[in-house]
Amino acid sequence: MSPPTQLVIEAAEAASSKKAERIVILDVSELLVITDHFLICSGKNERQVRTIADEVEKQLRERRDVKPFRREGQREGGWILLDYVDFVVHVFGPEERDYYDLERLWGDAPRVPFADEGRMTEREERNEPAAAEAT
Repeated sequence: MSPPTQLVIEAAEAASSKKAERIVILDVSELLVITDHFLICSGKNERQVRTIADEVEKQLRERRDVKPFRREGQREGGWILLDYVDFVVHVFGPEERDYYDLERLWGDAPRVPFADEGRMTEREERNEPAAAEAT
């Protein structure tokens, strides 16, 4: 496993430690020249989105002495992006995740296996439709 792949998996583990949902790692290296992987995950609300992003940043800094090149979206709270150059972490709120639908947009990208990949939301576990589907 390459070092960038190991780092993105560690980032996913950090997100999982803060109960991130629907964790997905996409290998976009054959589709983009600017990065190799996207880590996509969700929080239930703005506070959890910030907590997840903070934990990813903290664990990678403490364990690997790696800091993001940039961080965006802090004020909005519905989507925080951490750019580590070799991979980009996208932490979404539930509405933003469904709206931007990066998994569909980058549907040709292979997924990188991860133990908690796709942890379902409570709504999905109860088999309830999303708000957009219910209308």
